[in-house]
Amino acid sequence: MLALVYAAAAVGVAWADVFHRDAMTVVTSVVFAAMLGIALTWGAIDGWLRLPERARTWVYAALTAGPVAGIAYVIGRAVFIDQTGVSALGVQLTSGAAFFVLLVIVPAWLGQFVGRRVSPDPATPIADTEDTGDTRDAGQPSGDATG
Repeated sequence: MLALVYAAAAVGVAWADVFHRDAMTVVTSVVFAAMLGIALTWGAIDGWLRLPERARTWVYAALTAGPVAGIAYVIGRAVFIDQTGVSALGVQLTSGAAFFVLLVIVPAWLGQFVGRRVSPDPATPIADTEDTGDTRDAGQPSGDATG
């Protein structure tokens, strides 16, 4: 999902670069902040929920999102902007993919760190708790006759 969002954002920036060159500073800044904010927020939610193996999941997500976003960027640019050819694919699968990986993994890990810190009970993962419907306190007697 992040790969498609990032590719769409990169195509949008490329479109603005071709057709609205005078607004590039604002467009680039807003798009870059939005891309970082998405990964940061999503990572913070995972950290707050204390999902198991969340760091490994984000590494896999980043390593997948990088090349997929690079390929989607080349396709989007070829279709919507300037008929970019296959020659741009090499650059996007190397340096472009590395940039997208960093745009995913760094804010996601920062978000996880912050999310863990604001989580209500650090001893138990929120995602693992279940509501059993029992409102009794664990320290209270159960009220049965066995004592």
